[in-house]
Amino acid sequence: MASLNNKIKEVVVVEGYHDLAKLKAIYKDIDVYITNGSEISENTLKELKSLNETRGLILFLDPDYQGERIRRKLSDYVGPTKHAFLTKKDCINKNKTKVGIEHANSVKISEALSSFYTTKIEVNIKVNFSDLYRLKLIGNKNSKALRLELGETLGIGLNNGKTLLYKINMFGITVMEIEEILRK
Repeated sequence: MASLNNKIKEVVVVEGYHDLAKLKAIYKDIDVYITNGSEISENTLKELKSLNETRGLILFLDPDYQGERIRRKLSDYVGPTKHAFLTKKDCINKNKTKVGIEHANSVKISEALSSFYTTKIEVNIKVNFSDLYRLKLIGNKNSKALRLELGETLGIGLNNGKTLLYKINMFGITVMEIEEILRK
């Protein structure tokens, strides 16, 4: 695997040592912080808040329930930061038994770390539940499939209605952008 020389200036936050090893194999110079799973200590939160203020963070967590739980917890504590996403299908091991960043190929990882979302300092709710109903993203028999399609296109994975609304507003995605994606 060829090591990339382009420097990522932010600290990339991952869940475990296998994720760290994968990123180090891809990027020659990268600073990675490991959360050691979902039980994040107060000390870890303080360190990450300080790193976010001085260097910036890119949250690059597994596309599963625990990864999303960690992402929310860190976002709430450290403030506005960058978020990189991979889809579940890009993170499944060969036996199709485990999901994680460490199972993704280097091209997908590089794409994710070069096309992240940035949380907005002031979240102005532009999209609301009535928009999700109107767009059939909730309350419809095909809602889950539409949310999956939208999540895949945006690179934020599959979300339930409440989490989708949270992410859409956090990243400043507009109703017009969503409508255009769903028209394709």
